[in-house]
Amino acid sequence: MRSNPAAADIQAQPELRSLARSVLNACEWPDKQTALDALQAGLQCDCTIDVDEDGVDVRIPGRPEKPRTVAAQDVPRRGLAGREGRAALLHAIAHIEFNAINLACDAVQRFSGMPQKYYRDWAQVALDEARHFALLQTRLADFGYVYGDFPAHDGLWQMAENTRSDCLSRMALVPRLLEARGLDVTPGMIDKLRSLGDSESVAVLEVILAEEIGHVAIGTYWFNFCCQQAQKDPETAFLALLQTCGRGALRGPFNREARLQSGFTEYELAQISLLGRG
Repeated sequence: MRSNPAAADIQAQPELRSLARSVLNACEWPDKQTALDALQAGLQCDCTIDVDEDGVDVRIPGRPEKPRTVAAQDVPRRGLAGREGRAALLHAIAHIEFNAINLACDAVQRFSGMPQKYYRDWAQVALDEARHFALLQTRLADFGYVYGDFPAHDGLWQMAENTRSDCLSRMALVPRLLEARGLDVTPGMIDKLRSLGDSESVAVLEVILAEEIGHVAIGTYWFNFCCQQAQKDPETAFLALLQTCGRGALRGPFNREARLQSGFTEYELAQISLLGRG
């Protein structure tokens, strides 16, 4: 019986959600980087996307043994005047970016039935977060440190766990709540590092800030899509989720300009400003 080369090619073609799952499950950075390279190649070659495939309920993502994770209140506070303090800050941001890779890949592999653009969008976000992580690793090395040298907290993934069964809640509470927090605090970090003459770290954070606006905007777009599908008003749904699930993570002051660029409405900004004072 003759084989069918065309059918074999279709079968051998990588599938985007499976590629994202491979990234999510990889633990050590070299392995994750290899899986990310495959994800990038798949995205560039417009690989197949099985939108109907059931996602996998990954409860613990792939991550290295270090850094040691502790409660947020137990992460040591260090001043930025010394090299160790600046390295600790960069390490904390690197940990956020590492988690963001996993979060984006989980958004790809977990939720079925979304438009193909949804999966491509979040695959690209994962690749962006990986580039940010690599930039931070390089800058950490300039200070004589590597990722894993400082303890870190795991709040980002905890929110992923809380929203694992609902794409609407995931889009609201990860990109639009936790990741949007970076839009608020990063300008202050940049100003402080600039005052210390650390132009190299400033350059890295400026790249991250500019691109994170786009990532939060992607979260806004797909949150609005999910609300439309569920016949919910986006502003009402978002603020209700903040009240029930996310109020503790909402703290001002808020970066009004960046949040408007990423799709927040004037009404939302007015309401979160009130909630952030509470």
